[in-house]
Amino acid sequence: MSTPLTDALPGYTAGTWIIDPVHSEISFSVRHLGIAKTRGRFDSFEGEIVTAEDPLKSSVTATIQTASINTGNDMRDDHVRSEDFLHVEEFPTMTFTSTGVRSEGEGLLVDGELTLRGVTKPVTLELELNGFGTGMEGKPAAGFTATTEISRKDFGVTGGAAGAAVSEAVKITIEVEAHQQ
Repeated sequence: MSTPLTDALPGYTAGTWIIDPVHSEISFSVRHLGIAKTRGRFDSFEGEIVTAEDPLKSSVTATIQTASINTGNDMRDDHVRSEDFLHVEEFPTMTFTSTGVRSEGEGLLVDGELTLRGVTKPVTLELELNGFGTGMEGKPAAGFTATTEISRKDFGVTGGAAGAAVSEAVKITIEVEAHQQ
């Protein structure tokens, strides 16, 4: 089925897609001391994207293992895993479940609920469709980029004494390659 929206998305293919963690990345950045950015990523995650015939009826779910945080510094990673930040022993995962997709201007927005440290808040991802094609094994593949910004304090991430040195705003970038089931 062709719609004005699918016509504007070259190669758009409806289906169920599994996120390929080897070719995907969930990364973030925060300001440190207000003068520099500290970056990190999560190394263990999984997810499913359903692209519907009508793109606005598509959905996504993802689960991220919070202990898989990697900022390139073991001491900092251990602190971010602690109760001050992610508290991974009590909250081993964070999840995102979409609640809707909408068109805004020339882009798409994915509304959803992010659960972090047992707190669920609405989050909107700005979505860029990178394309649909054929993957390395000859199977259909798709690429997406999504960005958002959250307030860590909205999710109870205070940072303890170190929290004053880290910005409240956390910029998140998600690069996804997914393969059709």
